[in-house]
Amino acid sequence: MKKLNIAIVGLGNIGSYLYKYLNDNKKILTEKNNCMPHVRYVSVKNKKKRRIVKINKDQWLDNYLDATKLKDVDLIVELIGGSEGPAKKLVFNALKNKKHVVTANKALIAKYGDKLSKIAELKKVNLEFEAAVCGGVPIIRSLKEGLIANKISKIYGIFNGTSNYILSSMDKQNKSFDDVLFDAKNLGYAEANPSADLNGEDVSSKLKILSSLCFNSFLNDNIYVEGIKGIDKTDIDNANRLGYKIKLLGYSELLKNKFYQRVHPTLIKKDSYVASIDGVLNAVIVDGKPVGKITIQGEGAGPAATTSALISDISSILRGNVKFPFSLSNMERKKIKFEDIQDRLFSAYLRFEVSDEPGVLSDITNIISKNKVSIKRLLQNPNKNKKISSIIIITHNSKNKFLDRILKAVTKKNYIKKKPKLIRIDDN
Repeated sequence: MKKLNIAIVGLGNIGSYLYKYLNDNKKILTEKNNCMPHVRYVSVKNKKKRRIVKINKDQWLDNYLDATKLKDVDLIVELIGGSEGPAKKLVFNALKNKKHVVTANKALIAKYGDKLSKIAELKKVNLEFEAAVCGGVPIIRSLKEGLIANKISKIYGIFNGTSNYILSSMDKQNKSFDDVLFDAKNLGYAEANPSADLNGEDVSSKLKILSSLCFNSFLNDNIYVEGIKGIDKTDIDNANRLGYKIKLLGYSELLKNKFYQRVHPTLIKKDSYVASIDGVLNAVIVDGKPVGKITIQGEGAGPAATTSALISDISSILRGNVKFPFSLSNMERKKIKFEDIQDRLFSAYLRFEVSDEPGVLSDITNIISKNKVSIKRLLQNPNKNKKISSIIIITHNSKNKFLDRILKAVTKKNYIKKKPKLIRIDDN
């Protein structure tokens, strides 16, 4: 029976879960793949840390880079994280030394995926990263294999469980942003420093990878990114009144022969499928021909979901499937210009907290009209403080640059009491 020797570098919650799963399920994995996965080595920063698994003495590697040189290592699973430092050194060295690599590191792939792909292709080894995007949702393999016959025009969805938990909990539990974030940290849904989740950076990294696979292109940094920090309970309540839910969505799309990548909070119809995805779940929607529109949903993070994705990649290598990391040879991948979204058309939710005085509403509507934007719906709500009024405007489709100009112009007015809000609307 053939055997594949594995080195796991990084033994936190995910690494420990993977180690245990590989050992507990060695027999069935061997039968299914006609090759035995064998964890030969592990390497960690702190060997003394208490873990859920017991490591044999002959499995420890004091220097993680030794895994890239040893003859009895065929595959390295990188679970360090981060786009620089040890993770970068490990993966680059592993591929150069003809070791297969499986990783859950979205930041590394998003930043260095093109360079790593070239090395993997040259050395004829695998670079697999199913676990880097949406955890247990098998979107990478679906794009590389299951949907290979399709011309994809759009991929979008909920790609971050932390932000989705916060927005859905604010809605259902009647809590503020800060209170829900506190709960998310206590439940382990948010890191001590959750900035990458809250500012859209996490979704941006995942979207870069998905765009490359969908459009057979090299990774592209031209992404409009906006996070959820500006969303408060009032926006959530207003969205409900208007028949919407607020979700942080990532979009990559081909529209009228132009490519766009964008990440931002979005108002979506209450009765849409994506609106029903709550908690830490992820959902990915792909629109292609001939398949049409399909949706894949599941847990986007956590040891179990991530291990499922890692095992999928390991199994592919066990079967001897040497594939291009981004589905095509680097010679066949294209450089695509992703457009700035300023000329992209959006319907939008605008919210202005203003002094409750004559002429304010008229001035705002005049500014909107001057910027070539038409009003679809207008609501005016008195605040508990009778001196302040909340003006909610839903616009017809307008160029993003005109919507931005409106916000800049109104922000300068003396009657503005809080920073104006703009949330784009998806009525599809």
